[in-house]
Amino acid sequence: MRPNKLVRDLVPQMIEDNGDEAITKILEQEEYYEALKAKLKEEVEDYLESDDPEELADIIEVIHALSDYHQMTIEDIENMRKTKLEERGGFAERVYLVEVIEN
Repeated sequence: MRPNKLVRDLVPQMIEDNGDEAITKILEQEEYYEALKAKLKEEVEDYLESDDPEELADIIEVIHALSDYHQMTIEDIENMRKTKLEERGGFAERVYLVEVIEN
């Protein structure tokens, strides 16, 4: 496991249970926000490299934490998603924009 990153709450105990020592700190709000953004990027990169659907669960967990940080509920995020879906559509039709020719 790589150090110097945000980890799930139970990871330090899992490390200790394995006989190792986990040195941790509790982040201040702004540090936490920056660490969450870095974690989101890490989890997306992990998914892109592995194609493992389990990584999607990690991405969603980070999204839950980010929504809490922004004092929003997952329902708030889901409502925004639905609004965008109604206004712009989704990705089900697999439309790929090749070019825009400006007039």
